[in-house]
Amino acid sequence: MLKKFLKQITITFLILFINPLIALSQETTTKICPTELPNAINAVINPPTFNRSRWGILVETLSRKRKIYSRDAEYYFIPASTAKLLTTAAVLQQLKPDFRIRTSIYGDGKGNIYIIGRGDPSLTKTQLKSLAEQLKEKGIENINQLIADDTYFQGIPVNPNWEWEDVQAGYGAPINSLIFNQNAIDLVLSPQGNGEPLKVTFVNPVESKKWQIENNSVTVATNEKEFVEVGRDFIQPIIRISGQLRIGSASEPVYVAVVEPVDNFLNNFRQVLELEGIRVSRIVKNSQITSNLNLTELAFVESPTVGELIEEVNKKSNNIYAEALLRQLGVKSRLVPKKKSDNQTLAKSLEEVKVILTRLGVTPNSFRLNDGSGLSRHNLISPEALVQTLRIMANSPWANIYRNSLAVGGVSGTLSRRFRNSFAEGNVQAKTGTMSGISGLSGYVEPIDFEPLVFSIIVNQSDLETKDLRTAIDKIVLLLTQLKFCG
Repeated sequence: MLKKFLKQITITFLILFINPLIALSQETTTKICPTELPNAINAVINPPTFNRSRWGILVETLSRKRKIYSRDAEYYFIPASTAKLLTTAAVLQQLKPDFRIRTSIYGDGKGNIYIIGRGDPSLTKTQLKSLAEQLKEKGIENINQLIADDTYFQGIPVNPNWEWEDVQAGYGAPINSLIFNQNAIDLVLSPQGNGEPLKVTFVNPVESKKWQIENNSVTVATNEKEFVEVGRDFIQPIIRISGQLRIGSASEPVYVAVVEPVDNFLNNFRQVLELEGIRVSRIVKNSQITSNLNLTELAFVESPTVGELIEEVNKKSNNIYAEALLRQLGVKSRLVPKKKSDNQTLAKSLEEVKVILTRLGVTPNSFRLNDGSGLSRHNLISPEALVQTLRIMANSPWANIYRNSLAVGGVSGTLSRRFRNSFAEGNVQAKTGTMSGISGLSGYVEPIDFEPLVFSIIVNQSDLETKDLRTAIDKIVLLLTQLKFCG
């Protein structure tokens, strides 16, 4: 009898402790009726832990628009990156999936080369090499002046509503017409011996000659917490590194926003040209090309399609791509912004998003955007607006492109490490949003024994850690996967 009892204890221990994923799988097999869902969700978000947090939730059936759960769904919340759902919906609607952004090089027949940027966020050394090769094929060996026209986007490149620490980082880089390498400097931080500073490596070794490193980081023991912070000086060429990585852990890629994006583009293009054997005597930036120059296009490259670009935006939550795509709307817009702004293209773009989404059926006063990426804390969006947008796009001609641009639970993008070994794995398609005190998830989920759902979950004004907020959100989504039809 004792032997049998000990065997049972051992099995229970293995299930609950050695393999917690089995326990999760067992939990998610419990089915619930729609009438039971409100109490189940409230049990997740109402404990004392969340007393000072603010929740906005809306869950509806996708096809019949039947409300399953709602909590403050019509109120404004700071959306973080879930704002990208609105941006990409408007961009897809206006530009269409096959649109590409063209970067052109023109010649004046006098040895001067003009490069016109139109805000392609995907330009890297590969595209610059293609441009240089095309020029070489045209027999160009010397360039008197390499002239950049960076005027396609009008206004200041840095959003005035972004926070100071954000505009230093690669994810908050300036947005202009000539973007190279997402206007960021790529670094790799690697742990060394215990107590030693992290090793800092420039991906492009040439950059190491331009920047001074202030390294206040450290390599720590394997039981210590890991975090890194990277910033830069706005006056002097100084990059500041702080934080810690565990001894023996993997290297960490980090990104710092460039100070002068046009200089960055021209200097990198000049290097590529000279490697191809094309000599450049002088570079000139911010020179607007006039119609009387009689120029001939000598070379060009094009971005991936808008359909492919929005996948980078939504799956990987790429801010630079989101902001560059947003401004494409402003360039083509005939709207006059209600508020005069130094950042004319951005202001027109935001007005255009409002007009497009309102025309599609999103309630006009249910959202207020200050950028396209969600980085600004001045953005205000209701869960209602997010669900309306998701529903509209699910019934649009580009439903598959939009939906497939979203991260998939346990599989891809920003959800690749969430929902593993549960019914939500490979099932939920959604956009994440994260800032300090803020977490959100909005998208689609298809319960096995219930009809497809569209949902938006946002928590604001929280003093809890991000992992705690995500755990609660994930519990709610797992509840949605457990819904069943009940008589």
